[in-house]
Amino acid sequence: MTQAPTPTAETVRRLVRSLIPDGDGPDVTPIAEGEGPFAWWVGTRHVLRLARDRGASVRQRRELRLRDLVRPHVRLAVPTSVAHGEWSAGLGYTLDTRLPGATGDVLAVPALGEADLADLLTGLRGVPARQAESLGVPRVAPRSLEALRTAGASAARRLAEADEFDPARFAQLTAPAARQLVAQPGAAVLVHHNLSREHLLVSGDGRVRGVLGWTDAVIGDPAEDIAGLAAAVGAPAAVRAATLAGYGARPCLRGLWLARCDTLVSLADGLEGPDDSRRTALRARLRRSWEAILLERVTELPRDEMP
Repeated sequence: MTQAPTPTAETVRRLVRSLIPDGDGPDVTPIAEGEGPFAWWVGTRHVLRLARDRGASVRQRRELRLRDLVRPHVRLAVPTSVAHGEWSAGLGYTLDTRLPGATGDVLAVPALGEADLADLLTGLRGVPARQAESLGVPRVAPRSLEALRTAGASAARRLAEADEFDPARFAQLTAPAARQLVAQPGAAVLVHHNLSREHLLVSGDGRVRGVLGWTDAVIGDPAEDIAGLAAAVGAPAAVRAATLAGYGARPCLRGLWLARCDTLVSLADGLEGPDDSRRTALRARLRRSWEAILLERVTELPRDEMP
């Protein structure tokens, strides 16, 4: 694979001047949230995203079409591309409208914010799966919770040795419980698949105003988005939002345990290495995923949730 050139401020300015011919053009500033030099603020109204390789270019083009499909179904704001093309040979770009709200720094989502998240999950379920697939959105099989349980148990032991986690907490996910929480046939919907804090735009009053980052969307298990929300805003808020969206006990508990296994494995893998800020973020994701919820006190799924 050809190595993508590293975009400089001058590269970005030249591109922006060709798209927004307004004097010397607006100021451009790199975005530091995991995108490095490949995402830039453009003035106060736009965001420029540059694909790193040809695969990313394909996903970016698909994302533009998917956002248009999603927008009528989702009440939250979805970015709109005002220009797109290639910034280097075979490498795409999109200049998007900048949506209001902040990412990554919200500490809690109030009841109205949970209703916003419920609207998001409801809207995703309403997007016609066949239309999304026709745009190239892949269909993926549900993950095995039993396999994740094995990986999670191993990670819990590693974290216990580092005094990071009490492995007794993991005992709640027994083998029979993992089998009971298998994804149900015919339940696949459009899944955002990356509902992290960085992709949820939240206003000062805690309302969720917009959703970014649609390149990883798939047709698959809705519990994956419940899991993403559990790590992003906490297990109780995620489960309440999913319940408001009409999901029953099984997908809610499945999403909860997907998040818990994932965050255990991620933190265990992240213990080594020099990046303290990443470990801090992983600890916070684990802590949010392991917040207790009332639904866990139910020892059996409701009868209408049984296979």
